[in-house]
Amino acid sequence: MPDFSSRSYDKELLDRDDIPFNDIKRNMQELEIINARLGGHGITISGLAEILNGKKDSFSICEIGCGGGDNLKAIDIWCTKKNIPVKLIGIDINKDCIEYAKVNCNKLKSVEFITSDYLRVNFATKKPEIIFSSLFSHHLNDHQFIEMLQWSKQHSTSGFFINDLHRHPVAYYAIKLLSSIFSKSWLVKNDAPLSVRRGFKRKEIVELMQKAGITQFVIKWKWAFRWLITVKY
Repeated sequence: MPDFSSRSYDKELLDRDDIPFNDIKRNMQELEIINARLGGHGITISGLAEILNGKKDSFSICEIGCGGGDNLKAIDIWCTKKNIPVKLIGIDINKDCIEYAKVNCNKLKSVEFITSDYLRVNFATKKPEIIFSSLFSHHLNDHQFIEMLQWSKQHSTSGFFINDLHRHPVAYYAIKLLSSIFSKSWLVKNDAPLSVRRGFKRKEIVELMQKAGITQFVIKWKWAFRWLITVKY
C-alpha cells in the first residue's frame, strides 16, 4: 500500500519531453472529460466567482500549466452566460499541449496561448486581474510551489486561486480503478493515481502559504477530493 503520510516526488510521465503528440492529445482529451464529470471545472468557476465577488466588469485571467485549455473553455462558457467580457491567457511549457489547446479552444473569442515556463513570462503592458492553476501545483516540489505562489501574487492585480488534489487513499484507489477501466491513455493510467500521491494535505498547504509570505487566504475542500485555495486583494 502506498504511503500517504507525505507527498510523492516521483515524476509523472507527462512531465517528460519525449511523449508523442498523439499520446499528449489523448491525455488532454481524457483530462477534459475527468474535469467535466468529476467537478474540476466547477471548482475552477468557484475560484473565479469568489475573486470576482459579483463584479461584471471585463477582466483578464491567466492559467499557468493550461494543458489542453479545457478550463479556459469552461470559463469562457460561464462568462458568456453571465455576459462578462473576458480576456483569456494560457501558459504551458509543453509546446504539444499548446498546439492542442489552440485547436481545442479555436472557438473562443479572446484567447492567447504562450509556450513558455511561466516564470519567464513578463506581462510588460498589463498584468492579468486573476491568475490560476488547475492540477498543476502537484507537479511542483515544495520550493517550486512557493515560487509559484509568489509569482502569482506579484503578477495578478485582483487575486489568484489554485485548484488541486487532496492526497487521500480513497481518491487514489478510486482514480486507479476508474482509469484502469475507462481510460485508453497509458499516460492517464500511470499519472492519475501518481498525481493523487503528489497531492496535498491541508496542513501542508498552510505551511507552504506561510513560507511564501501569504497570510490572507482561504482553503476549501471540494468534491472529488480537491482543494480550492483562493487569495484576493
